[in-house]
Amino acid sequence: MSQVTDGVKASETLPQNQLNMVIALGSNKSSDVGSPTEILEKAISRMEESGAVIRSRSRFFRTPAFPAGSGPDFVNAVILLSAAWSAPETITRLHEIEAELGRRRKVRWEQRVVDLDLLTHGDAVRPDVATLRQWMDLSLDQQRKSAPGQLLLPHPRLHERAFVLVPMAEVAPDWVHPITRRTVVEMRDALPAEDLATITPLE
Repeated sequence: MSQVTDGVKASETLPQNQLNMVIALGSNKSSDVGSPTEILEKAISRMEESGAVIRSRSRFFRTPAFPAGSGPDFVNAVILLSAAWSAPETITRLHEIEAELGRRRKVRWEQRVVDLDLLTHGDAVRPDVATLRQWMDLSLDQQRKSAPGQLLLPHPRLHERAFVLVPMAEVAPDWVHPITRRTVVEMRDALPAEDLATITPLE
């Protein structure tokens, strides 16, 4: 499985109308498609079939379910892709792939066949800095009770989740968060060592 160690920036020259996006993938439930690893492989293939170009992909990692005790360990990965999709169109395509692979959205943070999250879409901040900051600052208890009714970019939790930042550091280590002003590597290294120790590569 290939990976990039020097990062890829959204400003790099790409085919007309295309943008770099970072997608997080996770699964902790087998299905007719196969094991969690096989499900994530299929999800990546479906993105390519939908017109995306995979620029880089991380290794697969085994990570504890979040919140703690909510289910079996996950298999997680992060990919960097480019496509001529708007942010809303990207979300629609990701949800379609999730549904094709057997995801049924019922309860937040439940066991799931596949979870595809749009982490970044070019340099977009949506809907605005103030709103994004508000969602970034929610306590864990508030996160359990509230879900945004709109698309937030970058993903409001990516800066604090080891299961996102560890694989993301393999594909876009130099990406700078527009709010924290830290690179992915800096945000990863600021996390508690005990959190990072729970993220282990499958290879």
